[in-house]
Amino acid sequence: MEVITAISMFISYGVVIAIVATVLLMILRMIFQYTDVNPFSRPSLMLRHVTDPIITPVKRALVRLGIEPNYAPLLVILIAILLGWFVVQLSDSILGTIVAVINSARRGAFVALLGHLLYGALDIYALLIFIRIIFSWGMVSYSNRIMRFLVRVTEPLLAPLRRMIPPLGPFDLSPIAAFILIWLLKAAVAGTLLR
Repeated sequence: MEVITAISMFISYGVVIAIVATVLLMILRMIFQYTDVNPFSRPSLMLRHVTDPIITPVKRALVRLGIEPNYAPLLVILIAILLGWFVVQLSDSILGTIVAVINSARRGAFVALLGHLLYGALDIYALLIFIRIIFSWGMVSYSNRIMRFLVRVTEPLLAPLRRMIPPLGPFDLSPIAAFILIWLLKAAVAGTLLR
């Protein structure tokens, strides 16, 4: 169990460090941008070299939406925080399920082991649907590997629900129905297999 706790802490600290580094780089880029630092100086070139791979796709998306691309560093900060939260939630869910399964296996409780596996899978599935929703709001295209994975994984549940509950104008209500269904299944697993 200490190994799983260490892995969880490593992921959490790694995510926090990545977020802080991204925030500092974006703030530094905004300072350089608004203080008219020589764009050809060594620090400016190095900063652009490091941050352009992150900022350029966000700038393109903002331009497509008709929004000023100068807001890209702020949006990158928000995206970094949101992605960090997704990673922490996903790792906590997976590692929590692993710990529960190991504890059930040690006790020889096969029913509880099965319950923890099902509960953890439902928890992860709900998080994947949530991530897909956020990515679709961010207009992440289907050419993105992560978005293709999310669509392939979540569409088997969302497609039948979408056929039963047609979209309300531009709003797809199938994820809401999926969350309710997953919540009911988690409550049923908790009430039967994990008692």
